Amino acid sequence: MAGNSFGTLFRITTWGESHGEALGVVIDGCPPRIDLSREDIQKELDRRRPGQGSGSSPRKERDRVEILSGIFEGKTTGTPLSLLIENEDVDSSPYEEWKEVFRPGQADFTYQAKYGIRDHRGGGRASARETVGRVAAGAVAKKILEKEKMQILAYTVELGGVRIEKIDYKEIERNGLRCPDRKAAGGMEKKIEEAKARGDTLGGIVEILVRGCPPGLGEPVFDKLEADLAKALMSVGAVQGVEVGAGFGVARMFGSQCNDPIGPKGFEKNDAGGILGGISNGADIVLRAAVKPIPSIRLDQRTVDQAMRPVSLRVRGRHDISAIPRINPVCEAMVALVLADHWLRQKTLHPSSHKVNRKI
Repeated sequence: MAGNSFGTLFRITTWGESHGEALGVVIDGCPPRIDLSREDIQKELDRRRPGQGSGSSPRKERDRVEILSGIFEGKTTGTPLSLLIENEDVDSSPYEEWKEVFRPGQADFTYQAKYGIRDHRGGGRASARETVGRVAAGAVAKKILEKEKMQILAYTVELGGVRIEKIDYKEIERNGLRCPDRKAAGGMEKKIEEAKARGDTLGGIVEILVRGCPPGLGEPVFDKLEADLAKALMSVGAVQGVEVGAGFGVARMFGSQCNDPIGPKGFEKNDAGGILGGISNGADIVLRAAVKPIPSIRLDQRTVDQAMRPVSLRVRGRHDISAIPRINPVCEAMVALVLADHWLRQKTLHPSSHKVNRKI
């Protein structure tokens, strides 16, 4: 396994590099007769593309998607979908000076160790640009989930040490950081400007909420739903940690506090984050992803070249100050891919029915 594919029944393979001709994804296992247009995919790509907010990269990419296969008369055919996004605004010149130098915090050293060769231009395959294929595939997965009344929403709960104090879901798309707290968003913007002036970058936390997921999704033991969701989110380059429900907070609880009581109308609180025993319980699924600062900073850093000689490096090029908010739709996409896959897997247990039970 080369590690470029993800999923069991709904399976994707992404391809392409940051400064290559194009990037894309092949989706296998998409059910037939799903309404799908280029616009359905484009609206998700537009949420991820550069140029959003004061901390975004100045790289100008339209991220226009082309559907090469798997669609006929506006519906999926059940055959592989192939999606392509061309790179249009590539400038590799800032990377030539450092092509034999390992940038701190980047995958340069590890890719060289694994393959003995690497594309130094913009990070190659290790670049966040690779996620464009994930978001395109996630848009298709969302179309499957929408038919089943499942919704996924990612929003910023912390950035640069500024944390939200309230959640107003209507506020999320009203500000450039996709933050549900207008006051906190203002503080986050100020932190971004301060870091930008210093030549530094910022990390933060993204919360992902899934509404309408029925009970029963997930597999026992090794393919637990939260395990696959954590793997999906951790596969995103900037994500360093994942929490489910109360997350690390459970380590400070008594069992009497942690257990979610069950009443006639369902679960009365949700510290479990919508998953028990690796299987969805019908409550909202709540996840959080810890996002590290972008490693490309305009400050002197100590490193070595390929001959292991000491080098002082100051990164040039076009980079985000924070992966947030552009990583938010990437998180949504990865969660959508997992849920679509497990939805299809659950349906195999009930081959005579097209519905998964929504009640116990």
